[in-house]
Amino acid sequence: MSWKSSKPDFPRELPPTVVVAEVRRPHGLRGEVVLKLLSDTPHRFGKGSELQVVYPNGERRDFVIESSRRQKDTVVVGFVGADNREDAESLRGARLEISRESVPPPPEGSYYYFELLGCVCHDEEEGDLGRVVEIVEDGGGLILKIEDGERQLMVPFVRAYLKRVDTAAGAIQLDLPEGLVETCTSRS
Repeated sequence: MSWKSSKPDFPRELPPTVVVAEVRRPHGLRGEVVLKLLSDTPHRFGKGSELQVVYPNGERRDFVIESSRRQKDTVVVGFVGADNREDAESLRGARLEISRESVPPPPEGSYYYFELLGCVCHDEEEGDLGRVVEIVEDGGGLILKIEDGERQLMVPFVRAYLKRVDTAAGAIQLDLPEGLVETCTSRS
């Protein structure tokens, strides 16, 4: 893919929904569940919020939050219609999603994970590196997992290595230090 192109040379569709939380486990006997948050928008899990629940088997169902409270580093919510421990247990492992259109724009210079997935990465010296298949969080920050079919490359997602990120075009232009590709590549 040429960086000058304003459109990717492959069909890249952003997902229609975005995962904002995962159900960890039931809490108590009244149908409440503990969430693992994947969103930093505080009102997202307030009373009356509408979310789509995607069960581990792929089934989807719309839910409305009836109650919500912070508990240490998690949020405990109750859904309208989930009234007992059995209802809560059925939600274990489910993902909570919202429509992509309801996601506010990220702050300047920031990107949502779903916007980066599928982007083609290109380095001035190394050429095309492959596509972002995963964003990995480690103690030092974010790492882009890039694959091209033959190799896997882990690249730190840091300002010093970024020349340009164009999520609309599905492209990330990098300026990687000499030797980084060889050091951070594993062959499939």
